[in-house]
Amino acid sequence: MATRRMNYADAMVDTFRICFKEDPHFTVIGNEVLGIGPTRLQFEPLQAEYPDRIYFPPTSEAAFTALAAGAAMCGHRTFAHLGVASFTYPAVSSIANEVATIRLSSGGRIKAPFIMHLNHGVVMGTSSQHSESPQCMYWNLPGIEIALPSSGSEFKGLMRTAMNRDNPVMLFTHGLLYHVEDDVPEGEYTIPFGQAAVKRKGKDATVVATSLTVGVAMQAADILAKENIDVEVIDPRTLVPLDKKAILDSVAKTGRLVTADETRLNCGVGSEIAAIVAEEGFRSLKAPIVRVARAQAPVSAAPTHEAYVIPTPEKTVAAVKKVMA
Repeated sequence: MATRRMNYADAMVDTFRICFKEDPHFTVIGNEVLGIGPTRLQFEPLQAEYPDRIYFPPTSEAAFTALAAGAAMCGHRTFAHLGVASFTYPAVSSIANEVATIRLSSGGRIKAPFIMHLNHGVVMGTSSQHSESPQCMYWNLPGIEIALPSSGSEFKGLMRTAMNRDNPVMLFTHGLLYHVEDDVPEGEYTIPFGQAAVKRKGKDATVVATSLTVGVAMQAADILAKENIDVEVIDPRTLVPLDKKAILDSVAKTGRLVTADETRLNCGVGSEIAAIVAEEGFRSLKAPIVRVARAQAPVSAAPTHEAYVIPTPEKTVAAVKKVMA
């Protein structure tokens, strides 16, 4: 398949253009879809092409989330950019009580082809109100599918799959990924939900990582390779559905598990994956599981504090060495 080198933001624009052409009802609603940095300029040509299908509403996440959800229930597939992940909190009632439950409560008669896009993660001095990663909060709401693209190509593949789902989908983008480049397939390209990616093969220890932390894990694996420690890196890509088999198969091979994720240690993504492996793959383990996660504290705007609370290659290296001991 032919590919083109582009950054995450360009991959998003390319994917939107395909969706607009494919579905005459496809609509984008939300402010600063590519963030407030320079990447926002990459969105402007798309606005000029589809001015009647891209809406920048007043800053009221509760209102336009309810609007987008209602449109989806009426058959209009909607992409709602809710801004940074903590801005979804005012809209939790619509998400939890309506979007997540509508198919079950209607006996399957009402569908909700609704894509919610959130920027998560600690992003250079944006402080606690703009640094949340609430993936597990929404993972605890049955009825919502969750995808965490770690690159532009994965955004395109997962977004194209989301376009064909009748369930609500949450797409989490890390704010530091927009400028990251990779080779994005041209034309039609999909990634099935529930299919993890083996980002790096190894035999000594498994590191399961998501979103931006996949890159952190890959850096850690490069450092450890110089010390003859061979790390396998698994990216689940979706939490709902979750590819448990890929994780358990990797742990069965290596016997050791480290989770690296920017959700918090308490009830985080890494904690849930650790629980699954402890329950279903305990006999494969040669050492206790180690979790690398965000500290259980709000994030200040100070760079030193940010570096202290988030996963880093150095912390991941230390965790792998701990399970290897």
